[in-house]
Amino acid sequence: MSAGDRVLVCDDELQIVRALRVILREAGFEMIAAADGEEALDLAAVRNPAAAIIDLVLPDIDGVEVCRRLREWSEIPIIVLSAVGEEDAKVRALAAGADDYVTKPFGPRELIARLEAALRRAAPGAEEPVIAADGLEVDLAARTVRRDGEEVHLTPKEFELLRHLARNRGRLVTHRELLVSVWGPGYSDDTQLLRTHIANLRRKIEPPSGLRYVKTDPGVGYRFAA
Repeated sequence: MSAGDRVLVCDDELQIVRALRVILREAGFEMIAAADGEEALDLAAVRNPAAAIIDLVLPDIDGVEVCRRLREWSEIPIIVLSAVGEEDAKVRALAAGADDYVTKPFGPRELIARLEAALRRAAPGAEEPVIAADGLEVDLAARTVRRDGEEVHLTPKEFELLRHLARNRGRLVTHRELLVSVWGPGYSDDTQLLRTHIANLRRKIEPPSGLRYVKTDPGVGYRFAA
């Protein structure tokens, strides 16, 4: 297998490591296992994995510190996998450089889908001029949106929100990241402004049938999950 098929897993729970080895192998990936944070950092430097799945609670340094230290020199996708589901833990991991956060117990198909989405985003030339999903079409270059062939009229801020979410399809994007990207640093804490615009965006792009393109992670952020 090539380095592009290699995934670093850092978890000290033997049962989880065994399960991940099977899940990753069946999806066509080779797993490199590390039992603690320092070993994970060493293996990342030596084995050059394409992505990393890091547990939050480790015997030596925690997963947040592993993310932070990896990000000092590497841009590989990082998925934090943990039984800790509190909002603060998710925010700390994402702020430290994690690309996504999956809470145990997890579904194997969801984990692989998140991993593959992160790898696609990291690939050279991964930006899509037109993003299509479940009847929704977002033309980034033309700044147009269609749902089931009918044009949807969005305000400039609504389009910027949708563009940022769609370009990060499958990844949890924090409130702060969206606010800074769309409105600027001065709005980094204005979550009410963000909620209002997300509600308007959903009303315009999501059909009455109940299909949801924008999913909410309460207190943390949003995910374009189509």
